[in-house]
Amino acid sequence: MNFLAHFLLSCDDEALLIGNYLADHIRVAEASQYPEAIRQGIALHRKIDSFTDAHPSVKTGIYRLHPHHRKYAPVVLDIFYDYFLANNWEKFSALSLQEFAQNTYRSLENNLHWMPAHLQQILPRMIADNWLSSYATIEGIDFTFSRLKQRVSRPEHLENVVNTLVTYQDVLNEEFNDFFPDILLFVKNECGC
Repeated sequence: MNFLAHFLLSCDDEALLIGNYLADHIRVAEASQYPEAIRQGIALHRKIDSFTDAHPSVKTGIYRLHPHHRKYAPVVLDIFYDYFLANNWEKFSALSLQEFAQNTYRSLENNLHWMPAHLQQILPRMIADNWLSSYATIEGIDFTFSRLKQRVSRPEHLENVVNTLVTYQDVLNEEFNDFFPDILLFVKNECGC
């Protein structure tokens, strides 16, 4: 799952949120330099990823996307799931998506000192372009993939990704709505939130 889902799955806990954000950007050995509460967020992120990868609906979605996006099918589905989360937001949060995004940006800014230099450089762009709220739109998803294409070794496998989303939107949304309550329950059991 991508940023929005990981942030929502942080149980309204700032340290878990920071750890959840850092997890994909630090090596396992580097986790020990962080306070215990942030390390718990790093561990939670990895548990969420493991649970997600094993979920039958997620596996089905990846299988469906593989012919179109090859090795990037799991990454594409992660980003698509943020789109579906944003578009099903009222089912999963009492806050509006915009309120949640602003609260998250504040938490990230308040903890900038814990972030590696490259994340410190990314954060102002994330906030300025309002990445979290932009996941609710096709244009926002297209923008996300345009950034991703600049960082991958096989950008051609991300061609027509928005067309894939539009083509499979209904079935992917159904699979997302099968999966997301399960991950919420998993995190609740892990964290007690």
